Amino acid sequence: MTTPAPSPGTPLPAAATARLRGAVVVVVAAILIALTGCTPLIGPGQGNSASPETSATEGAPSELKKFYQQQIQWSPCENNLECAKVTVPVDYAKPDGDTIQLAVARLKGRNAKGNLLVNPGGPGASGIDLVRDAGNSMFSDKLRGAYNLVGWDPRGVKRSAPVTCLDAAGQDAVRQLNLDNSTDAGLAQSFAEQKKVIDACKANTGPILAHSDTISSVKDMDVLRAVVMGQTKLDYAGFSYGTLLGATYASMFSDRVGKFVLDGAVDPALGAQELTLGQAKGFEDALHAYVRSCISKSGCPLTGSETDAVGQIQTLFQNVQEQPMHTSDGRALPITDFVNGFILPLYNDQSWPVLTQAIAKALRGDGSSMLRLADQAADRDQNGTYSSNGSWAFMAYNCLDYPTESDTAGMRTEAQQLAEASPTFGQFFAYGGVNCRDWPYKSVRTPAPAHYTGGNQIMVLGTTGDPATPYPWAVSLRSELGNAALLTWTGQGHTAYGRGSTCVDQAVDSFLADGKAAEDGKHC
Repeated sequence: MTTPAPSPGTPLPAAATARLRGAVVVVVAAILIALTGCTPLIGPGQGNSASPETSATEGAPSELKKFYQQQIQWSPCENNLECAKVTVPVDYAKPDGDTIQLAVARLKGRNAKGNLLVNPGGPGASGIDLVRDAGNSMFSDKLRGAYNLVGWDPRGVKRSAPVTCLDAAGQDAVRQLNLDNSTDAGLAQSFAEQKKVIDACKANTGPILAHSDTISSVKDMDVLRAVVMGQTKLDYAGFSYGTLLGATYASMFSDRVGKFVLDGAVDPALGAQELTLGQAKGFEDALHAYVRSCISKSGCPLTGSETDAVGQIQTLFQNVQEQPMHTSDGRALPITDFVNGFILPLYNDQSWPVLTQAIAKALRGDGSSMLRLADQAADRDQNGTYSSNGSWAFMAYNCLDYPTESDTAGMRTEAQQLAEASPTFGQFFAYGGVNCRDWPYKSVRTPAPAHYTGGNQIMVLGTTGDPATPYPWAVSLRSELGNAALLTWTGQGHTAYGRGSTCVDQAVDSFLADGKAAEDGKHC
């Protein structure tokens, strides 16, 4: 949602799975996987093993019926998936105007009696990539047997009318910037550099740039429910930002909610500054948890007490701020990319050893490993190409979803609050308003609590040590939804399902596959 970096010209690199306002949020299950496209082949598909319900299109507004009643053709694509395209309006207020095609893919279940729509987060992450790369590993055998897993690239993302700004060389150049927003000159330069990026987005994207937002995506989800899922009610699993999609759908289409699992919850009532502050605190806590683990083991490059070790990391950050670090591939490593690379392994405690190795090299003056982590966060391949447009979609969605503070005095005040709340990371989460001050379109969403009136229970998952979607957000979302149950996982890292807890996985599987009511207040 905003960047945690001193250079607003570098909107937080889009990760493969989940990302939120103020920080790189990468994951559902592990450190970023490099993702590529899924191109439908010509020819008929095998059809859906779950029969469409004849009432799936009932209730559609008359002006949108042509979208709800369209017929799609499945065709085989990579990794044993089937792919299709679904047509939706660019602007739902003008259904007879421009249209785009949403890319959709499904992994068929062995004995599927229904379809489960999944979203990995972002905004800017690909649901097709999630199904393709993690469908058989993250989701249990039980769930894959009961459901066809359906992923889509939301509007503006990768295969679905992607937001397009800079080419690879341009994105590399932006990532090399080393600006200091704490000075008036540095802040002015940041605004100027970001204006260049925004102008490129407007020139290269087209009309979808004005409509790459959560509310429009949620309306797309209801079209997918009818056309792709063929179900009167939508079954859905959303992770991280995907929970904001889910909660918004539940508010807008309460009577069409089937079985919903919202893992790594975002509180839709929070504004940009509140989200950023929560994440800054969350990553500070995650850093301390990592440090405690590191110094308890042999081979940790950090020494002394927890306070001493955190101080060594803060000194390292300060040194990189003053002088970008050298790397083996010839690129410099400025503080923006250093922080993005450092943050990435904090999404999953199983990745902490990778961070330890990168820190050890950095303390010796070699930023190569940290740069590789930053490249992973940015979806940059070793050959210098970017495998997604996640950075640009991330920026587009957040500029339309959240009114932001771009007044210099206001941003300076927020920067001080962030530094106090998060002495290590706070300053790098500040000045997010630079990203959107010159955005050519006004924000279209007003943060507000979820308002759900449906009869089907919604399952919310929160992880106590989640840095990207702090646990209190899950508590708040469960309260706002009303007819919901909160499952708490005592653990470190972002999201809960598919990360190794049998207790969590069995509870989710029972809810989705068996239709068993979730136990509110359950702890794993």
